[in-house]
Amino acid sequence: MFRHFLPSSKRPFKSLSEQEVLGLAISSEEDDARIYLAYADQLRAQYPQSAKVFEDMAEVEHTHRNMLIEMHRQRFGERIPLVRREHVRDFYDRKPDWLRANQTLDQIRAEAELMEQGAFRFYTEAARMTTDASTRKLLGDLALAEQGHEEIAQMLGDKHTPEDVKAEESETARRQFVLTYVQPGLAGLMDGSVSTLAPIFAAAFATGDTWQTFLVGLSASVGAGISMGFTEAAHDDGKLSGRGSPIKRGLASGIMTALGGLGHALPYLIPHFWTATATAAVVVFVELWAIAFIQNRYMDTPFLRAAMQVVLGGSLVLAAGILIGNG
Repeated sequence: MFRHFLPSSKRPFKSLSEQEVLGLAISSEEDDARIYLAYADQLRAQYPQSAKVFEDMAEVEHTHRNMLIEMHRQRFGERIPLVRREHVRDFYDRKPDWLRANQTLDQIRAEAELMEQGAFRFYTEAARMTTDASTRKLLGDLALAEQGHEEIAQMLGDKHTPEDVKAEESETARRQFVLTYVQPGLAGLMDGSVSTLAPIFAAAFATGDTWQTFLVGLSASVGAGISMGFTEAAHDDGKLSGRGSPIKRGLASGIMTALGGLGHALPYLIPHFWTATATAAVVVFVELWAIAFIQNRYMDTPFLRAAMQVVLGGSLVLAAGILIGNG
């Protein structure tokens, strides 16, 4: 927290010489080209056409780099100063590799757009600081080129990702989302909502004590969430099945399992027994229909069939819990 009160080791952008500005521009173009190639490598397996777009964008960045190097060679010789964006105060940042590794296609496209906007602002400001006519012209041209990169990306996208390919890639992204988040989350929600019905309502009708019922529901929900989360993460690493990160799937399954049980456990914080029980019953009704909706929306299960399976099964478990509690 004290770093805000200490002098920064980074240099103000306006303090850079024209040679250092060129060195910074060269290193930035090299970084951006490498990032685009990393995006291409990340996308190649699932989105080969979009990967080709980023490969072509990296080639454009290499062209800009070569133009900058030639300008530096003409004005200052062969030795390029080592100035990088992390050396300059308030310079636009780039995310490290480990924060870009699991981005979606849409996130990658949005990140690339932000990169081009930052590069445009850099070249615009650098051109204002430069007095040499040829260098200023080059930086101004590069600013316009960066501003036009969005159009270049669009043209490259039209070339490499026609409508049928875009539709295919969108379907691939949707399928991956379903496999990584929806499927394990839905399984967890079903398990948490249905499997905890019997113990919670059995405890409610057996004891008539809302606090004790809440404790039973809390322990059942949290325990089921931990169990489901670890089971989902441990049984499939996702490499062969293509279901994605086991940690993401485990979190989705565990959190939704716990929430499914807590939904009808929390009403028992209400001290009046029948008010709490009626509220819990309403929550159960909403949960079961929500599960049926998710099955229909993401799993292509006919709504009536999903409703019959979930609502009928949940009702039977609920009835079993009440009967056992009254037994």
